[in-house]
Amino acid sequence: MAKYNYDKKVLKGLTPFPFLGEVKARNAAIAAAPAILPKSVYNANILGRRLHPAVQHCRIQKVVDHGDAKSFTLIPDRDRGTEALAYFRASQYVSVALNIDGAIVHKPYTIRSGPREALGSEGSYTLTIKRTQPAYASAWILEHWQEGDAVDISGPLGDFYYQDLRDAKHVIAIAGGSGITPFYSMAQAIVDGVEDFDLTILYGSRKADGILLKEEIEEVAARSSGRVRVVHVLSDEEQPRYEHGFITAELIQKYAPVGPYSVFMCGPKAMYVFGEAQCKRLGLPKRLYRMEMSGDYMGVVNNPDYPKDQIGKQYSLTVLIRGEKTQIPCKADESLLWALEKAGIKAPAHCRSGECGWCHSRLVKGQVYIPAEADGRRLGDIKFNWIHPCVSFPLSDIELEIFPTAD
Repeated sequence: MAKYNYDKKVLKGLTPFPFLGEVKARNAAIAAAPAILPKSVYNANILGRRLHPAVQHCRIQKVVDHGDAKSFTLIPDRDRGTEALAYFRASQYVSVALNIDGAIVHKPYTIRSGPREALGSEGSYTLTIKRTQPAYASAWILEHWQEGDAVDISGPLGDFYYQDLRDAKHVIAIAGGSGITPFYSMAQAIVDGVEDFDLTILYGSRKADGILLKEEIEEVAARSSGRVRVVHVLSDEEQPRYEHGFITAELIQKYAPVGPYSVFMCGPKAMYVFGEAQCKRLGLPKRLYRMEMSGDYMGVVNNPDYPKDQIGKQYSLTVLIRGEKTQIPCKADESLLWALEKAGIKAPAHCRSGECGWCHSRLVKGQVYIPAEADGRRLGDIKFNWIHPCVSFPLSDIELEIFPTAD
């Protein structure tokens, strides 16, 4: 191996004395400096806080009544420290913090408006919230929220949005009821030039007079230069210019483009079960069909593998928080998260569907039932008994360690 060739004369001329003087000079500079540590603000940190705030303080600027649903326009509450709302990807959601008669609840709701409407100090979000069954948080919101009220929400969350590296250039959206909201946001983003794909919405409703946001979504589609199309599908009545029945593989094929397409679904759990079967009938690879996963996991006792002898049972849930234990009741057919919230315990949660990981907690003792399709745990979580309480249902007395967030 060849030796590195350098001029040794330079090194031979160096002595240690100048370096010894540096120690004295540096100590003198340190002694003369102020006691306050210098602060540096990096642009990346500023951007990170703007895009991913722990909490956004808002006020309700406007309320629009749709019958069994309402739309709420939220603006920044500068008096409480929020100067502007975070930018987001079309169809993301925020988690709304609620105190319902002492129960501390976080509920996810899609931002129905387009991302461009969030920009600037005058930016806003619009949430369209429909009364669900069982009506708990949605009923409370519809009965209590008024113009001028203060509301706290999370930053934008969720990955149910268009990704051009994975999704086809044409998206077939299957919506049921208030499941129209993420696709409304996508449609608005396409019109605004924020997103670049074509969107066909197969919008399922029971009857024509009960279609949520019908005029609004059709108006957005009319401004899309043909890039957004809305097809209404009625299950309970037949009318001219409407499709009738369920959104089947045949109906998807009827409105699908020539060439590849992705299928996005948002609606009730039963729609997902049916819709996924139709996608498999169409031969779509798994990467080309997706479901929005935010909201409580409902109807767990109807799952084929749920142990039916558990129906009606109630257990004890011991909650460990920073070394302190609290004992509360929990029903077998309700998630551990519901039990925590009803007891007024501030449990971290955002998506409520086993996806986001915010409620990640340690199962110290006991057995739980976790629906397979909602089990978003990693292999390490399973090995070391970590669960998501939002989709975990007690099968025995439980001891659970949770880690509340600081906000």
